[in-house]
Amino acid sequence: MIKPRYFIAMCFVAGIYTSCKNQQGNQNNNYSGWPAYAGSKEGLRYSSNEEITLNNVNKLKVMWTFSTGDKDTANRSQNQCNPIMVDGILYGTSPKLKLFALNAATGQQKWLFDPAKDDTTNNGDPMAYYKVSRGVTYWQNDNGGEKRIFYSVGAKTWAIDAENGTPVRSFGKGGYLDLTKNLDRDTKSFVAGTTPGVVYKDVLIVGDRVSESADAAPGHVRAYDARTGKLKWIFHTIPHPDEVGYNTWKDTTAYKKFGGANNWAGMALDEKRGIVYIPTGSVGGDFYGGFRKGQNLFANSLLALDAATGKLKWYYQFVHHDLWDRDLPANPNLVTIVKDGKKIDAVTQITKHGYVFMFDRTNGKPIFPIVETPVPTKALPGEEVWPTQPIPTLPQPFARQMFNPEDVTDRTPEVNREMLSKYNQVKNRIMFTPPSKEGGWIFPGFDGGGEWGGAAVDPESKILYVNCSEMPWAQVMIDVPKTNTNDHSPQALGHVVYNTNCIGCHGAELKGNGTSYPSLVNIGKKYTADQVSGIIAAGRNMMPSFKQISPTDKKNLLTFLLKIPETKGAKEVAKEPTGNRSASSEAEKKMLDEVPYAMNGYNRFLDKDGYPGIKPPWGTLNAINLTSGKLLWKVPLGEYPELTKKGIPLTGTENYGGPVVTKGGLVFIAATKDEKIRAFDKRTGKVVWGANLPAAGYATPATYSIDGKQYVVIACGGGKIGSKSGDSYVCFGLTD
Repeated sequence: MIKPRYFIAMCFVAGIYTSCKNQQGNQNNNYSGWPAYAGSKEGLRYSSNEEITLNNVNKLKVMWTFSTGDKDTANRSQNQCNPIMVDGILYGTSPKLKLFALNAATGQQKWLFDPAKDDTTNNGDPMAYYKVSRGVTYWQNDNGGEKRIFYSVGAKTWAIDAENGTPVRSFGKGGYLDLTKNLDRDTKSFVAGTTPGVVYKDVLIVGDRVSESADAAPGHVRAYDARTGKLKWIFHTIPHPDEVGYNTWKDTTAYKKFGGANNWAGMALDEKRGIVYIPTGSVGGDFYGGFRKGQNLFANSLLALDAATGKLKWYYQFVHHDLWDRDLPANPNLVTIVKDGKKIDAVTQITKHGYVFMFDRTNGKPIFPIVETPVPTKALPGEEVWPTQPIPTLPQPFARQMFNPEDVTDRTPEVNREMLSKYNQVKNRIMFTPPSKEGGWIFPGFDGGGEWGGAAVDPESKILYVNCSEMPWAQVMIDVPKTNTNDHSPQALGHVVYNTNCIGCHGAELKGNGTSYPSLVNIGKKYTADQVSGIIAAGRNMMPSFKQISPTDKKNLLTFLLKIPETKGAKEVAKEPTGNRSASSEAEKKMLDEVPYAMNGYNRFLDKDGYPGIKPPWGTLNAINLTSGKLLWKVPLGEYPELTKKGIPLTGTENYGGPVVTKGGLVFIAATKDEKIRAFDKRTGKVVWGANLPAAGYATPATYSIDGKQYVVIACGGGKIGSKSGDSYVCFGLTD
């Protein structure tokens, strides 16, 4: 039984829901398919299907499963794909980024494209296909003769014939776009596509993932001709001279050397108005900004662009001069609400820190007041902290905003004492406290709060559903070791290369964090030098490529990681690490020399048994009324069965992947560490159905109707936060 403390204002939920439903009527029957990432170009994660209802959801059975057989258990492969369904065909990707087409009703394979077998993509890169893709994009020409699937494999965005699964060789460079090109600047750093963009008429608009270090590639938004692959427009997210936002950087050469401010989280499209809404990430060099002083537009912003031309219509920045990796984590949602008797076409944006911001999508005017709130400004030497940050008055936040001593776990008295001692070692508790050597709590954590799974919005009731992790992470800064060390041995120089490029994720002691970032201690017992070199060059899963590291630096880094004994030839190695020589310009080289601090690893606050060091709930599902801005209910999402057996109530778990809301009265979501998919009553938050999965479903489900029969499909890839890997899709439906 779910305890009352997990619910908020349950007494009036049903009444508000019924009232809002009557305002909208039944005009959304066109949401019966799943033709785009997040279900629709509006990014709603909504289905108008209602064959599956509260009355029969408990009769759901597995209709089919599909597996490509390419999971990699040893390396914790993942699959975060939200598949799409068009004309009875389901399109999705596998852990090794094979693209498939299935009969969406039966799961029977129609075709399979394996990029590893295409001669133009491999180039001898053994790790090229250990990437992450969250979905694909569909396009067809006006007469329906050409149908294409666009999807990304690392830095390549492919155009695949939707009928037969073969590359469209007339598109781009022999069938694909090279995302490292057309950035208006040379770069040697990592660029990859993870979340699909959108198509407006014959314009393919794409974002990308880039490195989060100071040498990141620029995250400019680009649009291409969907027929030919020719570049149509580019929007500079780090503005060039005479562009809007250029004067928000004190360094007038910022556009020549800074990177990031990229769209990695997806987009939403108002097709009628021809406006695309694009959230952006942080500037490269997440936690120290002394070398990038200023407000830093258009990082951490929502952009409204003319989809045909890329012209800026309006923008809003959610975090000024970000020092906390508060990039926008998910695509926006487009919804129409009625406020003060006026109909407003709105855009909503969730954030990692657990807020929902709402704007009039035509002009960017906030629906509810947003207050520029003073924040702490005492910071590391050389830093210039922005003195205020925007906080919305409504909607109410869906995550706790403070982590105080009384919030430390009391699972047992012993655990409480241990974790309270660790808690007190991190000094700063207030949100937006600048990074420091004394440490501060990032809560919700670096992964949110809200994350890439995004929110679902019911266009009839105007209720937004969003899942949330409530996990504290510790942020502690350290000095970056200088390159002019007196020890010029390969081991010592490799250690400096490690501290420059790897310490932020794997920590000063190479131990990682036990979940997302693996330990590198004794890595030589698991991999050969060639294998480690391949991973460094190509990346794997969510680890980016570090191909920009020079050959000498890489050799020294391997010597350090693998503890290779010094040889006579080693003395001939250059006396200093040459990492800065791999910069694309002298401006970049100088900038890299100006980064004196790094974060000592991404550290979740976990107890000795691996449970979060905060009182539950650790993961929740939330419902927010977008008309009133009120949080309607909050319930735990997921459980640890071993704790439930000990009498500890439902705690929720850290979760990845988003919800789907249906006209049939349900919210479907997997996302949890306990390897289940669940259905909730969308009015109350009560669990009404659940099923075990072969691996954790760290993805967003898709639901669609074929011949009046409704299906729910989830990718079961696992691999994150210590979960086992999987490679199957499971489809549920009602039996005859």
